[in-house]
Amino acid sequence: MSKALLTAEATLEVPFQDIDAMQVAWHGNYLRYFETARTTLLRSIDYDYPQMLASNYLWPIIEAHLRFIKPLRYGQRIQVSAELVEWENRMKIDYTILDAGSGDRHTKGYTIQCALDMRTQELQLVSPGALRDRLKAYL
Repeated sequence: MSKALLTAEATLEVPFQDIDAMQVAWHGNYLRYFETARTTLLRSIDYDYPQMLASNYLWPIIEAHLRFIKPLRYGQRIQVSAELVEWENRMKIDYTILDAGSGDRHTKGYTIQCALDMRTQELQLVSPGALRDRLKAYL
């Protein structure tokens, strides 16, 4: 695992509407939990989605990976961490979902996002200055 440049955490409670017929959180909802932590991470460097749009770059997710270790249940309080581990050519963010009380690990995974120039629709092979400038304080 790479060394994280930035980390952020979000505490959530698994809501009723996220539970499936097997009485556990439906697997598709885990990416929403990741998104909450990713948003917290990006806000910490003032590069949330409105700032991305203002910089004329889109950052689509091009890859996502999840490993389910233990199911999440209704009302469970969870701690979702996001760690920025790559940023030069793309953003790779690692995630961990822990039970907020016991610290037991339930899920881990990552997402990869690449910059896309809004004007030309060209994929950027190097992360644009809009991201690199915001990360200078952490390098």
